[in-house]
Amino acid sequence: MIELEHLKKSYDHFYLDCSLSVKPGCVTGLIGQNGAGKSTTFKAILGLISTDGGSAQILGKEPGELTPKDRERIGVVLSDSGFSGWFTVKDVAVVMEHLYRQFDKACFLEQCRYFHLPEDKKIKEFSTGMKAKLKVLAAISHGASLLLLDEPTAGLDVVVRDAVLDMLRGFMEKDENNSILISSHISTDLESICDDLYMIHDGKIVFHEETDVLLDNYALLKVNPEQMKHLDKEHLLRIRQEGYGYSCLTNQKRYYRENYPDIAVERGNIDELITMMVKGEAL
Repeated sequence: MIELEHLKKSYDHFYLDCSLSVKPGCVTGLIGQNGAGKSTTFKAILGLISTDGGSAQILGKEPGELTPKDRERIGVVLSDSGFSGWFTVKDVAVVMEHLYRQFDKACFLEQCRYFHLPEDKKIKEFSTGMKAKLKVLAAISHGASLLLLDEPTAGLDVVVRDAVLDMLRGFMEKDENNSILISSHISTDLESICDDLYMIHDGKIVFHEETDVLLDNYALLKVNPEQMKHLDKEHLLRIRQEGYGYSCLTNQKRYYRENYPDIAVERGNIDELITMMVKGEAL
C-alpha cells in the first residue's frame, strides 16, 4: 500500500530521511515526539509537499502519478486540516457526494447520528471530539481501502478516543486488504490497534517492530550498580542512568528473567520505549 525508501525533505532546521512500509491488511503506527517528522512524512506521501530525494510509492504509484480514481481509494485525516467551520454535516455530505463516486451518503448520515453529530449545527460550534469523529467518518465513507491518519485522537477524552478506534476497527473488518497508517502520541491507542510500529526521531526511523513482539519480548530492566557490573549486556538496546542505578531496554525479556531472577524485569510500554530510544544511550 505504501513504500518509502529514504524519502528526503530538507528545511532550515530539519531533515527528513524516512523509510517505511504499510502492507495490505495491516495497521501501521508511526510514533515519535512533536517535531520528529510525522506530519512531514504524511504530507510527503500525499504529494502535498515537494521532496528532495528518495522514493515514495502509494498504491503502487508515485504521489504525482495518482489519478482521481486512485485518490478515491485513500481516506485522509491530517492534524492541521478539517472542514470549514461554516459547514454543517449536511453540507459536508453534499460536498462528499460530488467529490467521490462511491460515497455512501445514507450510511454517512446514519453514522453521524449514531455518533451524536447534529446534522444542522455548524461545525465551528462542534467540540474537539465531534470534529475528530466527523473527519474520520468522512475518511471511511467513500470506499477507501487505505487510510492515512495523522494524530486522529489528539486532544480527545477516553470515551471519544474509543469511539474513533471503533470506527477504525470497523473499517479494517470490512475488507481484509484494507490498510491504515496512523500516528499518535497515545500509546494505548497504538497498542490496541496496530500490527506494527515505526518510531521516528529527528526525521529518521530509529525503530521498527511488530506490536505483538514489542509487548511480548521487550522489557525494562531495573538494576543497581552492582547488578549492572555482572549483567550480560549483549541483549541490551539502550541504557539510562537513574537515581537507583540503571534502566535498561531489552528485546530479550525471557532471557533476563530466566538468568537473572534477582533483578526487576518490567513489561515495557510504548511511552517508555520512546523515552528509552530518545534519551537512553546505545551500547
